[in-house]
Amino acid sequence: MMTSAKNNSIKVFIADDHDVVRQGIKTIISDNSDLSVVGEAGNGNEALKKIPGLDVDVVIMDYDMPEKNGLDTLIELKTIRPKLPVIILSVFPEDHYGIRFLKAGASGYLGKSNVSHQLVEAIRRVVNGGKYISPNLADKLVSGLNKDSEKPLHESLTDREFQVFHLIATGKRLKAIAEELHLSINTVSTYRSRILDKMDMESNADLIHYSIKNGLIK
Repeated sequence: MMTSAKNNSIKVFIADDHDVVRQGIKTIISDNSDLSVVGEAGNGNEALKKIPGLDVDVVIMDYDMPEKNGLDTLIELKTIRPKLPVIILSVFPEDHYGIRFLKAGASGYLGKSNVSHQLVEAIRRVVNGGKYISPNLADKLVSGLNKDSEKPLHESLTDREFQVFHLIATGKRLKAIAEELHLSINTVSTYRSRILDKMDMESNADLIHYSIKNGLIK
């Protein structure tokens, strides 16, 4: 059941393919009189259809959604509503994924394990024009300011290359990746070759091993 919008409340839209996650977020929001949920979606395409017709102040979006993932949805949404703050939720490590999303236009990034005690603060901050990252990620960014030469290999990848890399690392075949990203198999194969070249690796197995070693996949 949708939470009715309260007068002068911060209007939140939730995009996540897991109903239990959406329900959990709505429960957190319902405990705060200045927040209300005005819409929800189970995937990126549904979110892009619904959001333009709604009065929304902030979007809470999962990274790993079917049909259109969080990064593609974020990029497209920012062309439609460039000033609309988006907070990305993910089970993936914030120190590997958070900065990439912030660079792509997100206003915040939260690991799902931190949602219960950080989400409300994050919503209020981004709606007021700020950015939100967890204290843990902030510490890592500060400690890494003088370590550019030690950046992980995957940080050299473009956003699209990183998407393909991530999907390969989770065990998906090129055909499935091509269908998910709406690309030709030849294009995906080209991205794979670039990824292997940039990361100085020879096979999908190398990419999977690297991802596991660096905590990029669960």
